[in-house]
Amino acid sequence: MSDPIRTLVHQLSRLPGIGERTATRLVHHLLRQDRALMHALAHSLVDVAERVHECPRCCLLCATEGPCAVCADLRRDDTLLCVVASIQDQAAIEATGEMRGRYHVLHGTLSPLDGVGPEEIRVQQLLARLGSDDRAVTEVILATPPSVDGEATALYLSRQLAPLGLKVSRIASGVPVGGDLQLADRLTLSRALSLRRVL
Repeated sequence: MSDPIRTLVHQLSRLPGIGERTATRLVHHLLRQDRALMHALAHSLVDVAERVHECPRCCLLCATEGPCAVCADLRRDDTLLCVVASIQDQAAIEATGEMRGRYHVLHGTLSPLDGVGPEEIRVQQLLARLGSDDRAVTEVILATPPSVDGEATALYLSRQLAPLGLKVSRIASGVPVGGDLQLADRLTLSRALSLRRVL
């Protein structure tokens, strides 16, 4: 008969950023709490597993039937589509209040060294969406991370979108607000200079 504590430690240690020692601490913390907390946590996990799915339009995770709340919002600008690598990136952009258009979540970036190609992320869904569903889109903003994989993804997408005749833009990157120039790396300073704008 398996040890339920060891089984839970093993399952938790499979999560990103949680090693076996952290998982062990979490399990022992839960065991010292009221058992109602563990039941509530277990119920929440089952509920998420059964109800949460990808929005059929933008690939954002949601618990509603059909389109997510962003896609269902009629006040959004249908001409503007922001492509992001992750749900966390979408949430960060949405929190700024600047993006009033629609989103498309790729669920990753291209990474040939890790075996992640266009088939492993939601590129085909994006192309299908722009080719048929969203004829109103006139500009696609590529908001992938400013990393090697993020830049490769943006370049790949810009080439794929070129035949559609859409305006394709890339989010700016450079020196952060409050940053010190002498501490910025060369690539960051280079991007800041090349993406400068007139005041």
